[in-house]
Amino acid sequence: MNELVFFINNVVIAGSVSGSIYAIGAVGVTLIFSIMRFAHFAHGDMMTFGAFMVLLLTTAFPGAGAAFGVPAALVLLPLAMVLTALLAVSIDKAFYKPLRAHGVKPIVMVIGSLGVTLMLQGLIRLFAGTSGQSLYVDDRKEIFRLALPFEGVRAPVVITEPQLYLFVITLLAVVGLHLFLNRSRLGKAMRAMSDNPDLAQASGINTNTIVAVTWVIAGGLAAIAGTLLSLDVTFKPDLSFFLLLPIFAAAIVGGVGHPYGAVAGGFVVGFAETLAVFNWSVMLRPFRDSLPEWLTQSGNLAFVGTEYKIVVPFFILVVILVWRPTGIFKGKVI
Repeated sequence: MNELVFFINNVVIAGSVSGSIYAIGAVGVTLIFSIMRFAHFAHGDMMTFGAFMVLLLTTAFPGAGAAFGVPAALVLLPLAMVLTALLAVSIDKAFYKPLRAHGVKPIVMVIGSLGVTLMLQGLIRLFAGTSGQSLYVDDRKEIFRLALPFEGVRAPVVITEPQLYLFVITLLAVVGLHLFLNRSRLGKAMRAMSDNPDLAQASGINTNTIVAVTWVIAGGLAAIAGTLLSLDVTFKPDLSFFLLLPIFAAAIVGGVGHPYGAVAGGFVVGFAETLAVFNWSVMLRPFRDSLPEWLTQSGNLAFVGTEYKIVVPFFILVVILVWRPTGIFKGKVI
């Protein structure tokens, strides 16, 4: 049972945390692709920008969460979402809209997004520095240890306060997006434009409004993902470097242009990472008497080292592109 608790802590909980972050980020990437037909490589930097805005706001108002009994970062997150959405819309109007007006090919838009990536990275590092900073400015991170009611179980299941918030907010975001896309008039217009932009425009749908709404949603989700990840670990100016490949892998695994596929892909990539770096020798301890000696004496049976975890989503990305380019939910072929 102690080995099972170790598995729950290091795979089930850790994989759910990573999967939730990747899912929220991948939804933004796939929405932008489905509406504007290009891969937005600056999305990871928008996530970093959102977290940085929360850091600035919590530094300015450290006691904002005291009245609600939650971390100040969560209370100030909606304001950071608005600021990140404004950044996303501004970037579109300043950089991408002129390119669309000239009818450039999608690859030009992708190259343009790489330029936006470098610009945002430079600005964030200019003001945030290069070191990590905690979003818990004036309070402490709660850690919950849940003892299982089984005889002989000494190790507790450990879950942190920001991880609980992450699971709840991820669920609310996914349900909210589902209701928006299926029940609201704007959501149905977004789906129509995703299926056939020319027909949607001919039907009287204001495509400029749909583009703006897409950027607002993507910016808001980016702020949520970046902030919740920084709450769980710490804010780092180079956060996008560790997020970009996994969220694109998640979007492609689920099916590019398919929001629900992005959620599924996020959890596939998240659990694949945690399973790959998990030390499986711990799970073999109860069976060491019946296993070969070389197997029981091995100290680490992880598939890859923790420092090579970034290789896992890259491997998944290559396999999916070769084996099933449309992804799990048969999205658009890139």
